[in-house]
Amino acid sequence: MVKQRAIYPGSFDPVTNGHLDLIQRALSLFDELLVVIAVNPGKASLFTIEERIEMMRRAVKGFKKVKIESFKGLTVDFARKQKGNVLIRGLRAISDFDYEFQMALTNRKLAPKIDTVFLMPSESYFYVSSRLIKEIASHQGDISSYVPAFVRDRVVKKLAHK
Repeated sequence: MVKQRAIYPGSFDPVTNGHLDLIQRALSLFDELLVVIAVNPGKASLFTIEERIEMMRRAVKGFKKVKIESFKGLTVDFARKQKGNVLIRGLRAISDFDYEFQMALTNRKLAPKIDTVFLMPSESYFYVSSRLIKEIASHQGDISSYVPAFVRDRVVKKLAHK
């Protein structure tokens, strides 16, 4: 039997409860999940790649079959190198669909043997995004229900020093 190794790419700046929900959903479908944190020089991140890796590792501690890595470049190239055959993408709303659909079709053209699987988060996380969390926190809003407690503390501390 062929093992199904799924790749869940993203910036995870910071990791949210919505991301963790999708990781748990993916784990129920695949033999192994590789969460890959993107290094995107064109995107200003609140946290460094090292901080995002450390937070994700802490957030998924205790989850079996999850590995954390980072990458720079095309996701499909990374997936091929890691022998991943499925990309996991989260869909929160119609606004996500256009972008994700275009990306999935482009990835299929670049790597026909790698499929994209779209997962929807629980209703309680449907509207949660890293961008929204950073915006709420920057105005001293409470983000406790959107991220793990240690992530909340890191976001608050990071924004206080900006």
